[in-house]
Amino acid sequence: MTVEEAVIKYGDMLFRICLVMLCSEQDAQDAVQDTFCRYMEHTAGFRDREHEKAWLIKVAANRCRDMHRNRSRHPEVQLTDVEEYCEFREQSEVLTELMNLPEKLKEVVYLHYIEGYKTTEISRMLGITPNAVRKRMQRGRESLRYSLYGGRETENFEDRSRLSEKGAE
Repeated sequence: MTVEEAVIKYGDMLFRICLVMLCSEQDAQDAVQDTFCRYMEHTAGFRDREHEKAWLIKVAANRCRDMHRNRSRHPEVQLTDVEEYCEFREQSEVLTELMNLPEKLKEVVYLHYIEGYKTTEISRMLGITPNAVRKRMQRGRESLRYSLYGGRETENFEDRSRLSEKGAE
């Protein structure tokens, strides 16, 4: 796959991941650009398209973590209009709360509920155990449930959390 094809196929997804992780449009654009620069420099072949996609996600996530570490030197600007980046308008409230989660939690919650990856796939991408992924998803769901519903019990929270399916209803 050429770089142009990869940008067309994966660019939007990588931008959304970076936007959620960094909460800054400019930083997200920089992270995606850096990811594709690394992609151009990558000489080893990929086993298949899923391996290529997982590699891009891992590089983008690592770049976001690096940028987070360096953020202390620059003031943070909060993203105010999240609706602009959502596929469906209903996603904006959940996406806003997702951005407020701790880094480790938002990464697995986003990859599972928005990008649709399974626990084992996320564990391979992030280099953590499947149990760690499940625990982070549990903590992320609890945190989102509390911030979105004020601690009220919600029977179908997990169904409502599936942002990628929300607009299909």
